Amino acid sequence: MKRIAATLLGITVALSGCSTTQSAKGQVADGSETFTGSATAHGSHRGSIKLTSSRGRLCTGNFEYVSDQEGKGMFNCSDLESGPFTFVSTGGMHGTGSGTLGGKPFTFTVG
Repeated sequence: MKRIAATLLGITVALSGCSTTQSAKGQVADGSETFTGSATAHGSHRGSIKLTSSRGRLCTGNFEYVSDQEGKGMFNCSDLESGPFTFVSTGGMHGTGSGTLGGKPFTFTVG
């Protein structure tokens, strides 16, 4: 039942052109820096993510779905570090992702 509700929410957002926002959190692989923020999906199979780190840097990124459940994007941070990321949707506006920030492995979750 939850899966059906999540699917219906996704269809509703896609058809209405509205956006939906969920919480997001992440960390670099060695645990030296954590991130909190949000991710917003738009009805056009695109979205954005905004994270603030425990060290005070802001990282933002835009993403796009490349299939029904997978997407990719690029982070750009206030300290001029950047890096690509990929993610897998686990239903609705929930998922997990990984990539690099300034060459360091990075993981995150949404929802």
